[in-house]
Amino acid sequence: MNHLFLSLFSLLMLYPVIWWVGASLKKTEELSLPTIWPKTPMWENYSKGWHFSSEYTFAHFFGNSLLMEVGNVFGGVLTAAIVAYGFGRLSFKLRGFWFSILLLTMMLPGQVTIVPQYILFNKLGFVDSYVPLVLPHFFGGGAFFIFLLVQFIRGIPRDLDEAAKIDGASVYGIFLRIIFPLIKPALMTVAIFTFIWSWDDFFAQVLYISSVEKFTVGLALRMFIDQFDIQWGQLLAMSLLSVLPSMLIFLFAQKHFVEGIATTGLKG
Repeated sequence: MNHLFLSLFSLLMLYPVIWWVGASLKKTEELSLPTIWPKTPMWENYSKGWHFSSEYTFAHFFGNSLLMEVGNVFGGVLTAAIVAYGFGRLSFKLRGFWFSILLLTMMLPGQVTIVPQYILFNKLGFVDSYVPLVLPHFFGGGAFFIFLLVQFIRGIPRDLDEAAKIDGASVYGIFLRIIFPLIKPALMTVAIFTFIWSWDDFFAQVLYISSVEKFTVGLALRMFIDQFDIQWGQLLAMSLLSVLPSMLIFLFAQKHFVEGIATTGLKG
């Protein structure tokens, strides 16, 4: 009975995706029909959508997005680990105060900071580039990720640090040889969240990027809406392809993701 209930519930959850796949193979006039799968699948929706732009294929836009994600993930994981190590292991004045300020920033809506942030990047000449999208990830990666890693680091026995100090390891050596390898599950969690959130961050991308040659996948999908005769089948086909990187990364890294979340929750 439980398996039957779970199967029906899974089917219910998958229905939008099944409809999405079927709609990507339909003609525009067929989208209003109640059928899920078209009588004659329009596989050319994928090829035509892929070559939608007269200048660039979607491979170009995917390349732009992936290039941006490399910087986001690298910067977010590295700097979040460094900042979390400072809060979790080092002793300095007002450490508790600054950590509280860090946590308070999690309650600050992004809309509050977007205007001054845009003015700053505009004065620096970084608008219409990937710098405003990538650079913030090199300043701690985000309060949530730092908090997650701090909780993980606090659960690592300090005896390992003391043993490393006896062997002559410096503060930096302890981080590189002891802490960093032990927090890999949590770092994988940070990397997955960073990739998915920044990949889906359409608002920041449309705010800072205006040149077609620099468009990400999300901005390229908007080009379908900007035309008079919207090809919905091609739009749905390309939007389906646009979610594949996030799905594949989550599926292949699911073990590390679950381990990172579970172990972080147990550590205090």
